[in-house]
Amino acid sequence: MMVQIKSLRSEVLISVDTLREKMSSSEKVILLDVSDDLEAKPLKRDVIPGAIAISLAADISGPATKEGGKRPLPSPGVLEQTIRQWGIDSDSLVIVYDATSGAQASRAWWTFRWAGHERVRLLDGGFNAWKSGGYATSKKPSVCSQSGNFIISAGRMPTIGAEEAQEIARTGTLFDARGKSAFEGEAGKPDTGHIPGAISAPAAAALNAEGFFKTDEELVKYFSELGAKDTDQLAVYCGSGNAAAHDLAAMYAAGINGALYVGSWSAWVGDSARPVAQGPEPG
Repeated sequence: MMVQIKSLRSEVLISVDTLREKMSSSEKVILLDVSDDLEAKPLKRDVIPGAIAISLAADISGPATKEGGKRPLPSPGVLEQTIRQWGIDSDSLVIVYDATSGAQASRAWWTFRWAGHERVRLLDGGFNAWKSGGYATSKKPSVCSQSGNFIISAGRMPTIGAEEAQEIARTGTLFDARGKSAFEGEAGKPDTGHIPGAISAPAAAALNAEGFFKTDEELVKYFSELGAKDTDQLAVYCGSGNAAAHDLAAMYAAGINGALYVGSWSAWVGDSARPVAQGPEPG
């Protein structure tokens, strides 16, 4: 049975055209350019004018640990102070984007929602959509001069740990948002592969050829054919929680709810006693 469509697209995504309208209005809009830990600091690439550059690793993740994985959540107090330094108030409209596949921006979107800020939107198509539209770019990110008054309300998005992931893989639906090769693993390397029972659901499949999120109908079809049903326990993981957040953004846009295994594979293999499956089947 296919999941019924209850589109929440406008509460998750924003188009370049709508962003331009918002930027020209009197509404307080905070635009965040999200980079991963591999990009140079300061950024050596263009950004959308007015965007503040933030780091996925340094700004919205806690320190990596064996138990928590590569991108654990930061402490609520630290995250609140970080968000405030970008000038974000409780009623600010926050727009996040990245210059790659959208996984980094999706993790930022999910983290803001987890922190209790619902007025956050993911720029559909990211920086490439802005640039393809022929709009001006800036060589330097913006710097906020005034702190905001954002108050965190942590835990507003569902999360699971390793034991819950293992149970959901057995009794519900656990999606693996990584690519095919990462899911299948490599023979002879026991720390590669997937959680037994997980279903391959690559985040890239949620996008069309132009890099935009597919229609609600296409997203519902994609996820429901993989096993997402109204009555199932549903969760997503990836390597470190970024691509999984991308899958969740696509799912939420189409009205499908799911939890994030924040530690994901990087935390799962932190315990060598945990089982690992390899190959194209769930196992």
